[in-house]
Amino acid sequence: MIDISKLDEPKWYVLHTFTGYEAMAVDNLNKCIAKNNLQDYILEVKIPMETVIEEKNGKKKAVERKLFPCYILIKMRYTDSLWHTIVNSRGVTGFVGPQGRPLPLTDEEVKKMHLEKVSVDLKVEVGQKVKLIGGAFNDHIGTVISVDAENQKCKVEVEMFGRPTPMDVDFTQIEVIND
Repeated sequence: MIDISKLDEPKWYVLHTFTGYEAMAVDNLNKCIAKNNLQDYILEVKIPMETVIEEKNGKKKAVERKLFPCYILIKMRYTDSLWHTIVNSRGVTGFVGPQGRPLPLTDEEVKKMHLEKVSVDLKVEVGQKVKLIGGAFNDHIGTVISVDAENQKCKVEVEMFGRPTPMDVDFTQIEVIND
């Protein structure tokens, strides 16, 4: 194999899949990574998801939905030999880019899609009021009911549909409201 110290930093790329085959393509890629010992080259494969509120039979419910149907994201150190391995994986039709060659996402696109974990220096305590920023619950106000500083997450109770509803959120998704 190639000396990975000479390769570029890993970047995010977009793969096109057959309709409805996103989960199968991710599963097949993960099996291929394990079988061929590619963990140093392909670091992460994911289906971009979003939380949306759907109403069914008069009841509202928060559900996970594919952000970009028929597409998955892969973080990797690109090589030509990996290109062949990936595009020949079951469920994958090819990379998104000119002539099917991968075009990495820009830093701005990666940040906008929240693909990278960002460490946030946030001082938040149980009982504080916070405002949710971004996503389906943008601008909702809630109260912190627990804090996991090590994983940069907290549980926030938000009033939704007339009832208090606890939600797990990242520190990047909240801002503290100073009274």
